[in-house]
Amino acid sequence: MMAALAKAISRATRTDVDVETLKVLVIFSGAGLLLSLVAAMIYGQAASAALF
Repeated sequence: MMAALAKAISRATRTDVDVETLKVLVIFSGAGLLLSLVAAMIYGQAASAALF
């Protein structure tokens, strides 16, 4: 699946996209999303406590 995704991106952007580069990009994007979700959960709890 990763190879197919890399091939599709390569065709769309007309650049050579390596599967390893795509894996690193997916890992960092996932880590950033996880960090954002954790921060939103913490901030959401703090905002709820401040309002009530």
